Amino acid sequence: MKDILLQKDTNFINQLQSKLEKDELISSWELFSMTYEAEQTTMTPQFKGLRALEFLPHVDFLEHQVTCAEQVIETMNGRAILADEVGLGKTIEAGLILKEYMIRGLVKKVLILVPASLVNQWERELNEKFYIPAIAHRKNYAWEHYDIIISSIDTAKRSPHQEKILDIDYDFILIDEAHKLKNHKTKNFSFVRSLKKKYCLLLTATPVQNRLIEIFNLVSILKPGHLGNYDSFLERYGKDRKMIKQDIYLKQLIQKVMVRNTRKDTTLNNTRRKIETVWLDFKPEEKEVYEELNKIMQSYSTFSKITFLREICSSREACYLSLKKLIEKDKDNPNQHIQTITEKIEQLPQHIKAEKVVELIEGFGDEKVIVFTEYRATQLYLQWFLKQNGITSVPFRGGFKRGKKDWMKQLFKDHVQVLIATEAGGEGINLQFCNHMINYDLPWNPMRLEQRIGRIHRYGQSKDVHVYNFAIKQTIEEHIMTLLYEKINLFEQVIGQLDDILAELNIPDLEKELLDIYAESTSVGEAKIKLANLSAIIKQTHEQTINEEKHYGNY
Repeated sequence: MKDILLQKDTNFINQLQSKLEKDELISSWELFSMTYEAEQTTMTPQFKGLRALEFLPHVDFLEHQVTCAEQVIETMNGRAILADEVGLGKTIEAGLILKEYMIRGLVKKVLILVPASLVNQWERELNEKFYIPAIAHRKNYAWEHYDIIISSIDTAKRSPHQEKILDIDYDFILIDEAHKLKNHKTKNFSFVRSLKKKYCLLLTATPVQNRLIEIFNLVSILKPGHLGNYDSFLERYGKDRKMIKQDIYLKQLIQKVMVRNTRKDTTLNNTRRKIETVWLDFKPEEKEVYEELNKIMQSYSTFSKITFLREICSSREACYLSLKKLIEKDKDNPNQHIQTITEKIEQLPQHIKAEKVVELIEGFGDEKVIVFTEYRATQLYLQWFLKQNGITSVPFRGGFKRGKKDWMKQLFKDHVQVLIATEAGGEGINLQFCNHMINYDLPWNPMRLEQRIGRIHRYGQSKDVHVYNFAIKQTIEEHIMTLLYEKINLFEQVIGQLDDILAELNIPDLEKELLDIYAESTSVGEAKIKLANLSAIIKQTHEQTINEEKHYGNY
């Protein structure tokens, strides 16, 4: 490579020096005035208020989103936990905060860490809504060469990425689904804690899930020492999460670093949830198979028995495939009863639930519908059955790569009427253009139901949301529907506080709790009594929580 020849321009320096010595005019008044006016136009006149709003007239921000951004920038110094309930627009708040700092010239180098399934969605949202030139990380991208980069935390923490990232001084770090950092012993926590950052946002709808120490760990990422050290915090507050509401000083400390908006406090309450339970009766042939399956599975584990019963309530295909695997597993010691029931399942008519799905969708006209099922076999069956009835659909499931998920969502939005999703569709994707949801299979953990509904009942939804929950009478589905969901009115009020209630009752996994009830019961009647008792305890704890919030206020 040839040497680069640099020539110094000393003429300007000499002229400037001469004018300064002779006290002559350096520039004309016109040029000075124009420069001054240009500077006045671009500068931020005061620290209060958001300049970013002038640059984003196409975005219809809600009042709580603007207030949140102002609070984070003006009083929290850009380090905060955004803890709004699901669907209130934490992404919008974070984008607005980032845009504001960029306009003020305070942020240039940005790292955004989100779940792998949401990388493309974040990239699209920041580019299209906020005109922020963010890019998703690719294999051949160098971390130091891009100013605003989005990645999954799993990619970022792996070598050689980790070493390069930890060597960079970031102006702004954003972590989505930050509750996954609640354990300070994990590599994720250690990695994020080690990042060099000026401003930092942690996004989570559940800042405290089970133990009080979780909020300490999150705050330690933002502001180490804000809540004292680990030992002193445990000594003073213990592990009782009630202390967040009951200890005034602790509550004030947390409010200095956390913004939490609830649905009841925002204008999103203008769009309502209309929830309907759709009760169905098995056809005689289906009922016969269900009852026979219930009898012959007595010798198997409770988990296996419940799985098969739930599957036959979903589709012939789901149950049939599981039974075939069981037959293959026990081929050296075959169970004739299993073989016989499998052959009967082959002869069953179209599933009663599938027929009801078609009936409902035809009643919606051309409106978009999302259908949730627990089983992939049911998903495939529904695709086929809808096609037989002239209804277009696409699947959405966890096994799809990031690009395919985006493609399925786009096909749903622009070309087909129905999206058939397994549980992977309950996280991350935004489907505000759809306002009909059919819960073909009801999850045993109601928080998963809240995640599902949050896909359509969220910021940007302009219509009332219609949710249809299927349950077949005289089956295991009826037990869960009547003794859990309906008895404690989960659909209407409790579901938002269910995490708090379960933590209070020391139930880390509601689905496992329900399985244990069935496993430890000697009859259906005993299981029903235990389910009724669990519902009563949840309801009572919920009422106590409401009374405490009235007394202590929310965190």
